[in-house]
Amino acid sequence: MNVADFRRIALSLPGAEESSHMGSPDFRVEGKIFATVASQKQGYGNLMLTPEQQAEFVAEQPEIFVPVAGGWGKMGATHIRLAAANEDLLAGALRTAWKLRMEKTASSRGKKRASAVRGITANKNKKRLR
Repeated sequence: MNVADFRRIALSLPGAEESSHMGSPDFRVEGKIFATVASQKQGYGNLMLTPEQQAEFVAEQPEIFVPVAGGWGKMGATHIRLAAANEDLLAGALRTAWKLRMEKTASSRGKKRASAVRGITANKNKKRLR
């Protein structure tokens, strides 16, 4: 696999769009990054996973998955060695990152709605007390 394959598969996911972050191509869904090719010169694609997902991927295939160095890696950012991956593996890894971002976005939307409802209810209660 290579960067062109990474891009093709990432963009095949529902709602995925290519953008740019700090001068490197990234892939977003609903405006949120799920993958980048910031390390393409080293032969990597990058996936935004949870630390738990990252640990599973690395434990199962350490020759393909590597935590990104530093704080980003501790938060789940994970390199995938493109030359060592096959299409099914790359597609599955990208889908995992995409799905995580979709779930976080949906959860965030639900929290915003609940907060707005609480605000409306609080305002109605204040009016009743007057």
